[in-house]
Amino acid sequence: MPIHDPVVLSLSRERFGATYRLRADSAADAMARAREICLEQTVEFPDALLPNARIRDGIVGTVAELAPAGDGAWDATIRYPVEAAGGELTQLLNVLFGNISLQAGVRLLDFELPASLLRPFHGPRFGIAGLRKRLGVHDRPLLCTALKPMGLSPAALAELAYGLALGGIDLIKDDHGLADQPFCPFEERVARCAEAVARANRETGERCLYLPNVTAPADRIQQRARRARELGAGGLLFCPGLAGLDALRALADDPALDLPILGHPAFIGGLAVGPDAGLSHRVLYGRLHRLAGADAAIFPHSGGRFAYSEAECRDIVTGCTDAMGKLAPIFPVPAGGMRLARVAELRAFYGVDVMLLIGGDLHALEPGEDLVRRCRRFRALAADVADPR
Repeated sequence: MPIHDPVVLSLSRERFGATYRLRADSAADAMARAREICLEQTVEFPDALLPNARIRDGIVGTVAELAPAGDGAWDATIRYPVEAAGGELTQLLNVLFGNISLQAGVRLLDFELPASLLRPFHGPRFGIAGLRKRLGVHDRPLLCTALKPMGLSPAALAELAYGLALGGIDLIKDDHGLADQPFCPFEERVARCAEAVARANRETGERCLYLPNVTAPADRIQQRARRARELGAGGLLFCPGLAGLDALRALADDPALDLPILGHPAFIGGLAVGPDAGLSHRVLYGRLHRLAGADAAIFPHSGGRFAYSEAECRDIVTGCTDAMGKLAPIFPVPAGGMRLARVAELRAFYGVDVMLLIGGDLHALEPGEDLVRRCRRFRALAADVADPR
């Protein structure tokens, strides 16, 4: 029996686009796969059984373009009705890459949202310009490091934070493995480290920020973040792969926090490992982090402990910084075993608008160095000025 439903008549007919790389043996097969995605990501219903033409024409995705990408791959651009996303990040993700994330040979390369669909999303509260303003640093890459290794007491981590801040590091974050363990309780760690960084700032006249890790069980994230601010945190570290992109969005949108957020890639790396599945690096580290409100996104740079290529790293920079409606560009944060010896190379690759994250190598002291001097050397290298040694 036909279903008559006037609701579909109220659709705006405005659409947003998503581009997928598909594996297929021929253009005909690629088109068939693309059309299957149009259905799967919207109605999840056989085309022949759709109850009326209004749903077929108004709700189902449409193939806007199909182009060969070489070596048995095809790039398909599909356009979806903006109403399908419901104005919510969770549902937008569902439309972009919900069920088809379960299929082999489908990779989300990019997406484009019109102003009407971007309107509900505030994106980064600070972005590159706002974070530079808060730090008072405008003419060089920002410097970042992590408090580690796990197992140090809150007092020992605070002592470490003090030395790092004295040395000129701009952002000192918790290592992402620091949570609320019995050997390093959250409240004590945050209070001690925030005080240590504030003390160093009083001595140097600078504005180093301490960013505790507020990744937590869902019902504790906001409480932990607000408590971090009360204890003196200058920003937040958050792992959206562990706790959710929409949880990141809620932190960024919270006016009671008003803190920059650094996104960490724990648990999301598998989404971008292979060329034939998952998400492109541009989408994963750039577009989605910006949409959810991160002000900077950590990722592994080429040649470190992880196997990202230079092309993939450039793709991340594109996602972090190219035009995306009203959303501010954010800092790319190359990391993953970076060393002082590579700072000049990193600066040449990324330019000035980058946040350089070096962890363990800051502790590989050379004869005559202490932690403060080594940090100052890091800063000189990043600023491309004479080595203070």
